[in-house]
Amino acid sequence: MSMIRDLRAAVRPSLRKDGTPYSAAASSSSGYAYDATRDAASAVVDCAVYQDGRRVTSADTLTPHEAMLEVRRQGGFAWIGLHEPTEAEFAGIAAEFGLHPLAVEDAVHAHQRPKLERYDDTLFTVFKTIHYVEHEELTATSEVVETGEVMCFTGRDFFITVRHGGHGSLRALRRRLQEDPELLAKGPSAVLHTIADHVVDGYLAVADAMQDDIDEVETEVFSAPSKGKGTARGVDAGRIYQLKREVLEFKRAVSPLLRPMLLLSERPMRLVDPDIQKYFRDVADHLTRVQEQVVGFDELLNSILQANLAQAAVAQNEDMRKITSWAAIIAVPTAVCGVYGMNFDHMPELHWRFGYPMVLALIGGVCFAIHRTLKRNGWL
Repeated sequence: MSMIRDLRAAVRPSLRKDGTPYSAAASSSSGYAYDATRDAASAVVDCAVYQDGRRVTSADTLTPHEAMLEVRRQGGFAWIGLHEPTEAEFAGIAAEFGLHPLAVEDAVHAHQRPKLERYDDTLFTVFKTIHYVEHEELTATSEVVETGEVMCFTGRDFFITVRHGGHGSLRALRRRLQEDPELLAKGPSAVLHTIADHVVDGYLAVADAMQDDIDEVETEVFSAPSKGKGTARGVDAGRIYQLKREVLEFKRAVSPLLRPMLLLSERPMRLVDPDIQKYFRDVADHLTRVQEQVVGFDELLNSILQANLAQAAVAQNEDMRKITSWAAIIAVPTAVCGVYGMNFDHMPELHWRFGYPMVLALIGGVCFAIHRTLKRNGWL
């Protein structure tokens, strides 16, 4: 809670109603003095100003503070990208752009659900990024998907991304956007749409890759046994369960994001350009498709797991039938030999010349008859 109190004291609108910035003295009076020389350089991946859809070139790399000063003088918007900033690194940027302390806390600590929240004149959006982990063979310990997060602060004249995780870099996306000045001229909402589209396209690719893994497991579970091998015994249930856990992780990234995308596509918002809002419908459509795939994966894996367990039970039952059959056959010589092992004096067959071969023939005949009967009935 101490962090929240500190941020509430530090984070305030960067401009007064008359358009002038807050002075350092005003910030100091609230218990926090923003130092423009300390602006999270270690966490900032890129910082640039865009005017009329084109990146403003500068001799030196801009700091977030310098970028906002440039925007206030010349117009346009600033796009700042950060990777896993600490509280201290992000506090100055939060104060500069007037970010809400609750959103700042979420951005710093990560592990958030995908969501869309509005704080005054700022939209805070959380995306879960999904990366498919390549593997030669699916095992009970295989990691199929790896998750990360991208938090976006969309303002009237700024766009801030905070990325968590080792994948999901936005460098290529930024370069692609810079090659389309007409789209980038739409402002921060164009960047928000491009990131949303990029994340959802990643979901589609992961869904296709996971479909291959599920098809492989399904084929192994339902494949017919080799000739003479008896009932199929399924596969390691741990592999199926591990794949189901990864699908659940995928589902947690996809399902909560659908409502925010629908809101961005349907509800008019001041911070979203009307022309850009139309494109959010396409993102929502793709996300709906992915969600249906993920739900289908979950249900299919449930069926595969149940079928695999049923196959294991059938195989165990078949084994028990074979054991019981052989026990019945062995019981015949055991019973006969038990009788003649009682050592009574008056047992006529003991002194009969053909007694021994007759007993052997009897045992063999009865055992053969039992074996043939059990074989005909499918027990052996």
